Amino acid sequence: MADQVYWEDIEVGSEIPPLVKEPDPQQLVKWAGASGDFYQIHYDKDFALGNNLPDIIVHGALKSAWLGQLLGDWVGEKGEIKKYGCSYRGMDIPGDKLTCKGTVTNKYEAGGEHCVECDIWLENSKREKTTLGTAVVALPLKG
Repeated sequence: MADQVYWEDIEVGSEIPPLVKEPDPQQLVKWAGASGDFYQIHYDKDFALGNNLPDIIVHGALKSAWLGQLLGDWVGEKGEIKKYGCSYRGMDIPGDKLTCKGTVTNKYEAGGEHCVECDIWLENSKREKTTLGTAVVALPLKG
């Protein structure tokens, strides 16, 4: 986890430090077991290829979890994720370098909290955004 980020240090346009993931088939099997999502397209290559997929594919919920990790790492122990969600726009395969990124789109005070709105996304090694999302976080003030 990085140092604590504070509301005063954030500006619209600020970038969230990226989070890089390089999933492998074993990780997808572990996620299938943990999440209960045993659809074969995530771990059985022959089944995936037989369904016109390029390979086994990364679970959408796993990509969402990584975006949650991106936010949690960024806001630190004193920050709070208020809301986030994402939609899946493309498939990702194991062995590809996937990068979670984000940028600040708005900053405001509401109900005594210091809020930051963000666009977040996951992109593959071709820089295609395969998972898009938005988030609202509350950040602490300095001192």
